[in-house]
Amino acid sequence: NAHVPSSNATCMALPTNQPIAPTRNTERMRTENLEQAFHPLYHYAVITDAEEGLILVNVDTLADGEPRNNRLTRAVTWNAGGVMRGARHITLAGHYAYIAADAGLVVVDLDDPLHPRHVTTVPLTDVRASAMQFRYLFVTDATGVRVLDVTDMARPTVIEGAHVPLADARRLYVARTYLYVAAKGQGLAIIDVERPRSPRLFQTVTFDGQMNDAEDVIVASTNASLFAYVADGRNGLKVIQLTSPDSQRNFYGFSPEPRPELIAWARTRSPALALSKGLDRDRAVDETGHQIAVTGRLGSRPFTRPEMERMFRGRDGAVFRVTDDVRMDDWIAGRQ
Repeated sequence: NAHVPSSNATCMALPTNQPIAPTRNTERMRTENLEQAFHPLYHYAVITDAEEGLILVNVDTLADGEPRNNRLTRAVTWNAGGVMRGARHITLAGHYAYIAADAGLVVVDLDDPLHPRHVTTVPLTDVRASAMQFRYLFVTDATGVRVLDVTDMARPTVIEGAHVPLADARRLYVARTYLYVAAKGQGLAIIDVERPRSPRLFQTVTFDGQMNDAEDVIVASTNASLFAYVADGRNGLKVIQLTSPDSQRNFYGFSPEPRPELIAWARTRSPALALSKGLDRDRAVDETGHQIAVTGRLGSRPFTRPEMERMFRGRDGAVFRVTDDVRMDDWIAGRQ
């Protein structure tokens, strides 16, 4: 019964992949722990369907420890004006959804989950997928990878010149200062995004043609090593070690340069097209300032969105940028 039928489901996202129980976030518990209320979106899985649009499913039943009541049903189906036609990928950032569809990159506000609201559409050609980090959204389309400024999360803007051409870029994953792109016949493309407004192609790897149908990539760490898991289409699953004590002596650094090594692979019964995301560790708040987890001390809630913005916006609302002629201690004194 843990199944929701639809016409052509293409992607699914959760507000968090941490183990949470929104139903325990009661008023009494919030009063005792001095924590914030969970946002209503945390009750739902959000699904894209190429024909039906956006589908929300309440998944609270999966958190109550009782497997016999795991019956799932739709909470809402939404496709206002057909804007979701051809929906094929979704990225959730707080209560905003960035959706790849025929019309382009569609931005949907899910602040009221049962009443989705179309905010805007960025007209990109054949959008495939997106990945979010801080104030930037990385998007693959027919031309390669583009970078959008999402400082105003409801109004993404394409950054002129922030573009890396790729022949057939598919899904992607951003990890600190590197962006990993499943690039079909080009294998895995690694892009340096330390300066997100000036991305540059670091390298592409196919391992002498052994990885030539890449559809999706997920990056995760295990102990002291970093791995990329690649859905390599007709070739199955590939496991790539990106850093290790043997290959990269700076493996303990913040964002060590990747040294890709193909270490394992497995055939799949049908083409491998997508992968599920691993666990984001040590994350207590989402991009719009909604609390995910209690941070271990009474009353130690995470920052709200306005509090976050005070760390990167000046009093005039402009985004702060350090230049060579501005000393950091002078800037701090000015902020105080």
